[in-house]
Amino acid sequence: MLKNYSLKRRQFIQLSALTLGGSILAACTNSNSTTSESLSNLDKIKFSLDWKAEAEYGGFYQAVTTGIYRQHGLDVIIQPASPQTNTTQLLMGGVVDFTMGVAVNALQAVQQRIPKITVAAIFQKDIRVLLTHPGVRNDSFEDLKGQPIFISPGASFWPFLKAKYGLTDAQLRPYNFNVTPFLVDKNSAQQGLLTSEPYTIEKQGGFQPNILLLADAGYNPYAFTIETTTQLVETNPDLVQRFVDASIKGWYSYLENPEPGNELIKKDNPEMTDDLIAYGLNKLKEYKIILSGDAETLGIGAMTDQRWETLFNDLVAVGVLDGKTDYKQAYTLDFVNKGVDYYLSK
Repeated sequence: MLKNYSLKRRQFIQLSALTLGGSILAACTNSNSTTSESLSNLDKIKFSLDWKAEAEYGGFYQAVTTGIYRQHGLDVIIQPASPQTNTTQLLMGGVVDFTMGVAVNALQAVQQRIPKITVAAIFQKDIRVLLTHPGVRNDSFEDLKGQPIFISPGASFWPFLKAKYGLTDAQLRPYNFNVTPFLVDKNSAQQGLLTSEPYTIEKQGGFQPNILLLADAGYNPYAFTIETTTQLVETNPDLVQRFVDASIKGWYSYLENPEPGNELIKKDNPEMTDDLIAYGLNKLKEYKIILSGDAETLGIGAMTDQRWETLFNDLVAVGVLDGKTDYKQAYTLDFVNKGVDYYLSK
């Protein structure tokens, strides 16, 4: 059974449940109608998110609504998730063809002998953060010694932060995705996602929290990755390549003009507001979550052996992973790193 080390507010994974979260969004177009006859000539793909539709998935929605997937011979259904959704089970059970992932889970899957593999990394930086109150001198990770920190159980980043900054388990407080305890205790810190919890705190608390990006602390697994089964990679690499290429092109399109994708996001998640979508997208751009590092030259989705090796060694050092794990089974570079011009010129 795969242990969940990828702390997100998105997931309370329940491995006994095989449920489909949220609505199912069928591929559609914003202009020309598509006949059932033409759709029958496309390869049908089911792609599971790990939460409800929001800006963090904008490029995928953009690829649906602008027809980019269809241009690559794909009829893609985007399947949002719920707190009960276990994307690994859906993938291994053949319910979906691709899922969203995170590098730590991919490495743990190898250790657990689960045959899935990462084929692209949309986010070059992890968007997990610690948030603190302004004006109380909790302005850095070093400042958090002795202060209460609200974190959910099983966070893979916690052993790393403890080892690097001298933090202790005595500081831990349970985080249940409710910002009220943090708002009440001005000396506390709280986990969150760059694109959501700061927004919530601004609305409910009336102030802008300090944002400590975990990536800046040196803990920086690839995030919002695309995962599939090793079997699909081995038996149908052309299909995998087309899905990866189209998804990456969808992200370039979304970053240039997000309106088409945003309309589809709101249709699939009626609770999502224009304000929150804009906030999330602006944070992705401000902190260069997608277009930074290797992605600046190799293209969105870029991955390198060095980044994976560094993450593996960091997790082994703090006891999250077994040093004997063959970490290279967690990913393949075959479908990415084509260069920016490749994605923009075709």
